[in-house]
Amino acid sequence: MRHSCSLRETRVSLNTFCQRCWVILAAVIACSQLAYAQQGTGCLVGGYRLENGKSLDIEQGDGGDLNWILFDGETGTLHRQPNGEWAGTYGWTGRKDGKIVRFGPCAKGAIDFDGVAGKRIPFDIKDVTFVSHGIRLAGRLVMPAGTGKVPVVVLIHGSEDDSAIDTYYLQRLLPTQGIGVFVYDKRGTGRSGGHYTQVFSVLADDGVRAVQEAKGLAGNRLGRIGLQGSSEGGWVAPLVAERTPVDFVVVCYGLAVDIIEEDQESAALQMHDAGVSAEDTAKALAIAGAAENLAASGFKYGYRTFDALRARYKSAPWYKYLRGDFTWMLLPDSDAQLRALAPKLNAWHIPFYYQPMPVLMDDQVPQLWILGAQDFEAPCTVTSQRIKSLISMGKPFTLACYPNADHQIRLFETKPDGTRVYTRFAPDYFAMMRDYILTGRLRAPAYGDAAITFPSADAEPGLNRGSH
Repeated sequence: MRHSCSLRETRVSLNTFCQRCWVILAAVIACSQLAYAQQGTGCLVGGYRLENGKSLDIEQGDGGDLNWILFDGETGTLHRQPNGEWAGTYGWTGRKDGKIVRFGPCAKGAIDFDGVAGKRIPFDIKDVTFVSHGIRLAGRLVMPAGTGKVPVVVLIHGSEDDSAIDTYYLQRLLPTQGIGVFVYDKRGTGRSGGHYTQVFSVLADDGVRAVQEAKGLAGNRLGRIGLQGSSEGGWVAPLVAERTPVDFVVVCYGLAVDIIEEDQESAALQMHDAGVSAEDTAKALAIAGAAENLAASGFKYGYRTFDALRARYKSAPWYKYLRGDFTWMLLPDSDAQLRALAPKLNAWHIPFYYQPMPVLMDDQVPQLWILGAQDFEAPCTVTSQRIKSLISMGKPFTLACYPNADHQIRLFETKPDGTRVYTRFAPDYFAMMRDYILTGRLRAPAYGDAAITFPSADAEPGLNRGSH
């Protein structure tokens, strides 16, 4: 995967002294590069506080690279250079951004982030295993150092099948803001046992056990406790809240529709984005519908219809834009390939027709939903309408929609061929989560350009309410 800094006004004499300090610090850090140049980069991963007050997360990237995220949403990738320095590229674009980052010895935790010094922040970390439905799951509690009470948020997974303990940056980014985080590898992933599944009810039971484990580990330091669910976690987190007491739920780029509706809405948004006519969009949605029926049947029937529609329209100019949320996985495969794929997908037990609204209508737990209006994977139009309807019914829900954000609340550039290249997270996305977790309300005058719909009792003058 990404600085601007403001220097305090100082007297000339102090400036001169600081400049000399910078020369010494730069020399020390430069010399220290060789000390770990042949080591792995895992010891560099962590949350950092820069001298300009900004919070920074460093995470492991691909192929020996490092990723960085500032709390304001800027992000990028660092590539190690022969001299031990790290050179940056912008967002996910691969373009050089001119940033140079240097790390001190791992034991010291020093960083020079493009000319701004910083230190790694110590956290209180406890690793644990716990059991759900007979399966041993691996978890980790990351707390801000100290003895005072803090809110704790349990991270509920998306549909990924890799280790949350290894990859979830919120486990470091939120503790830099005084928030404890409990992260765990869901069943069938990372250090946890069992088989990967998408059965929401089972995953919700695992989440209940995670909440119980987090409470026990936090002990006397526990303040508020709640859930943060991303993508698929938007279906699971409200189920967890229905089954165990929590103080809040944060849903990021989640859905209040079923998986079939998600795929249909995704395909329609892609056609609209590409400027495809309503007539041709209907044809694209028919193909998506055939793919959806095939998958939902467990790949038992629907091949003929799917094959016929693919054959009829595969030369149409709009066909290349059709992806849906999961239709794209099936489009290029022959019947034989689909039949070979079926056992793996069927083993996940995907609940294609799970209806989230009954659970949301029953939930009385305050919830913050953060969506992106340009999200191809989890389109927000119908979900936004449904969350707004719940708010109008008096539910203690808050809805925030970033108008230019895609999945993961990321901003992007569009290439000439229509594909998207991601640049950063939406401004104040993380600040919005922080404020809600800390206080249960959004307190800033605005959070970037998000349009916000508040519970009627919470709407306050000066806050960016967007359109109701």
